[in-house]
Amino acid sequence: MLNQEVYDKVVATFEAKFGAKPAKVAYAPGRIEVLGNHTDYNEGFVFSAAIDKGTFFAASPADDDKITLVALDMDETYEVELSAVAPVKSGMTWANYPLGTFNWLFEGRPTEANLGFKAVFGGNIPLGAGLSSSAALEMATVLALQKIYGTSFGRTELAKIGQKAEHTFAGCPCGLLDQASSLYGKAGALVKSDFRSNEFETVNLGDKVAFMMVKSNAKHALVDGAYASRRQACEDAAKYFAGVLKKGGVTHLRDVTAAEWILYRGGLSETTAKRAIHPIGEDERVLQGASLLAKGDLKGFGALMYDSHESSRNWFENSCEELDAIVDAAKAIPEVYGARLSGGGFGGSCCLLVNPAAADKIAAQISKEYKAKFGDEPVCSVIQPSDGAHLV
Repeated sequence: MLNQEVYDKVVATFEAKFGAKPAKVAYAPGRIEVLGNHTDYNEGFVFSAAIDKGTFFAASPADDDKITLVALDMDETYEVELSAVAPVKSGMTWANYPLGTFNWLFEGRPTEANLGFKAVFGGNIPLGAGLSSSAALEMATVLALQKIYGTSFGRTELAKIGQKAEHTFAGCPCGLLDQASSLYGKAGALVKSDFRSNEFETVNLGDKVAFMMVKSNAKHALVDGAYASRRQACEDAAKYFAGVLKKGGVTHLRDVTAAEWILYRGGLSETTAKRAIHPIGEDERVLQGASLLAKGDLKGFGALMYDSHESSRNWFENSCEELDAIVDAAKAIPEVYGARLSGGGFGGSCCLLVNPAAADKIAAQISKEYKAKFGDEPVCSVIQPSDGAHLV
C-alpha cells in the first residue's frame, strides 16, 4: 500500500488513544497543479494530478455527542460537542478542515448525525508547499464519515462539501480544483477538469516523464487577502466584459478570448486588466496542451508550462523571487521540459516536468543555484501521478 508507514502510525495512534481499531480509514492524496492557474473559480479548465503523498483519516463513531480530533502531525487534540461545532478562530485552527467538512456533510445541521465521532489523522504532504494538504484532509475526512454515517454523495458532491468547509470554516475562497484533483486522480495520468460542467477526465501521461516538486522556503499562505483580491479582480473583469462584448452569455472569464481582451482591455484599470489575462490565457493553454498530449508532444506541453509561469510572474503577480529563481534555473537544464509555480502562488512550490532518469542531476543543479542566491536549499522530490482518494 502507498505510504504504508504513515497508515500504520495513524492506526496505531488511534488504538492507543481510543482502545480499539478504527471503524473506517480513508486516504486522500495531495495534488499538483500542472497547467491552468486560478482558472477553477473562473469556470475554466485545469490540468492537475493526484500525487503519491497524502493523508489518512481513521475514525469510529463515538458513544456520545462529542467530536474528538487527534492531529498526529501537530501532536494536538481538539474536542467539541456536536451542538457547538463552529469555526475555530484561534489556536488549533487545523480543526476547521475536518469540522467544516463534517458540518456540511449534514448541510450545516451536525446534530442530525445524533452521535459524534473520534478520529486520528496524519500524512506526509509537506505543509505550506502548495500541494493541498488541506483538501487532502477534507477528502479523507468526508470519505470516512460518509461511510460511518451512511450518506451517499457522489464524488463531485463530496468535493463541494470540502470546498464549502474551506470557504466557511477556514476562510479561504478556493475553487474546486484541489478537492476534485484529490478525488479523481489516476496513476500515470493527469486530471483534466472543466469547472463549468464539473466534468473530470483522465489523460494518460505515460512513463517517460515525471514531475519534480521544488519547495521553496517562501511561506505559502492563501488565507490572507492576496487570493481574495485576485479572485475579486477576475469577477470584476468578467462583469465588464459581459457589458462590452456583443456575443452575450459572458458570465466568467472562461467566456472571454485573449483577442477580445486585447480589444477591450482599455476599459479596465491596469491592475484588473493584468489579472484578467492570466486565467484567459491559461484556459487557452490547457486546451492547447490537451492537443499536444494527444500527439505525445511532451516538450511542447512543457513549453506551455513555462509560458504559464511567465503569465503568473508578469500579469497575475502571484509568483515571488524564490519561485522565479527555481523556474529560471530549470530553463537551463535540458532534461527539464517545463516548469511553473503550482497552486495559489505567493510562495510554496514549483512543478517541473522532467526526465526521471535525470532527477538527481536536476535537483543538484537547482539546489546549487537556489542556495547561491538565498543561502538555503529548496526541497526537491520526484512526484508520480497517483490514484485518488479511497477507503482503505
